[in-house]
Amino acid sequence: MDWNHLADKAAAGEVVSSDEALAVLRSSDDELLAVLQASFRLRAQHHGRDVRIHVLRNAKSGLCPEDCAFCSQSVVHGTNAERYQMQTVEELVEGAREAHRMGAVKYCMVTSTRGPSQRDLDVVCEAVRRIKAEMNINVCTSLGLLREGQAEQLAAAGVTRFNHNLEASRQFFPEICGTHDFDERVQTVQRAKAAGMEACCGGIMGMGETEADRVSLALELRALEVESIPVNFLDPRPGTPLGDRPRLTPHDCLRTLAMFRFVNPSRDIRIAGGREVNLRHLQSLALYPANSLFCNGYLTTGGQGYEADLRMIEDAGFRVAELVEA
Repeated sequence: MDWNHLADKAAAGEVVSSDEALAVLRSSDDELLAVLQASFRLRAQHHGRDVRIHVLRNAKSGLCPEDCAFCSQSVVHGTNAERYQMQTVEELVEGAREAHRMGAVKYCMVTSTRGPSQRDLDVVCEAVRRIKAEMNINVCTSLGLLREGQAEQLAAAGVTRFNHNLEASRQFFPEICGTHDFDERVQTVQRAKAAGMEACCGGIMGMGETEADRVSLALELRALEVESIPVNFLDPRPGTPLGDRPRLTPHDCLRTLAMFRFVNPSRDIRIAGGREVNLRHLQSLALYPANSLFCNGYLTTGGQGYEADLRMIEDAGFRVAELVEA
């Protein structure tokens, strides 16, 4: 396939088909640099050489009643994930201060839960109001499934983006979760957008899905018109049903990121969980299709560190994006 022609097609606003997206995933190792260069043309068109830094805060850990097969924070699985109740408003605000000092454009508070209780929602909303009054930083929350009216409360407090990953394709989702269904996740994304928040919504690669499943997820995200797509690569957690799965190869990860860029050319494509252990020494090449990353670790695992991320970005010829008025 002519990868530059595919990039031209996407750049012109034409829809990349499922067959074309599959061809990206099935391209040979000899074609990898050409695929990355073509995906970079789309990335550069919409994001230049900027890399948007996002920082996560694990606001409530290890207490989720859902049975997602990849998750060490599920109480269903016997893992050693740290467990604690909802952090205080001051702890959440201090996390935002640290993210702000790091130059993050987005601070995301995450809770391990099926969905937020009213008490937890009140804590988050108060923290958001204090953060917005004190500093210039965008706030994202990831609180599980939203009930009617909850998205509006978050938006009114100042949350600009809500994260709720679909995790996998509609077809593969029942293989990784039995306590809620795919449509419940879609409904939460739709509620967030209807309330005026942007949607951050992606998935996890390497859980045993097919290449067609990855394409199906990318197409579903395009149909939902989500603004931000975090692409996670499974870092198998001991004690979970997927704890023994082999990791993806760096080349598979890069092809997957490129495919998401071709299908969703203008969106934020984020290198998310598992990037260090799956991409290994090829991490910097992921910046060619992707324009943002999670920095300073993930919910239950550490990352390579803030200073190392900055060096990687600079050495690859990219630059940290500056925050516009939040």
